[in-house]
Amino acid sequence: MPSSDQPGWITMVPGIRRQTLVSGDTMMQMIVQLDAGSRLPEHSHPHEQVTHVLRGRLCLILAGIPYELGAGESLYIASNTPHAAEIDEDTLVIDTFSPPRHDLLAQDRELLGAP
Repeated sequence: MPSSDQPGWITMVPGIRRQTLVSGDTMMQMIVQLDAGSRLPEHSHPHEQVTHVLRGRLCLILAGIPYELGAGESLYIASNTPHAAEIDEDTLVIDTFSPPRHDLLAQDRELLGAP
């Protein structure tokens, strides 16, 4: 499993870093390291998303409803659903998006020179 201390990580907001793992025509996957006490502001996007917790704990808030997730648990986020995250402890998640997040892939190319 990659470490967020290695090159190739992009800071989304303070305390939250991401790295794209793979992308295809209809889906993509990234790993996200979230530090205890960090917060991901509410946002939405037209992509479907599945968040799977590898280790740690966080609270995902979907359309105002909180969902506490721990290691081994997943949550589906429908297209255009406002969502945010509050991080209880150091957490590592896999996020899968369909279709791919072309905005994030463009950021990968710009900041990392990724293909």
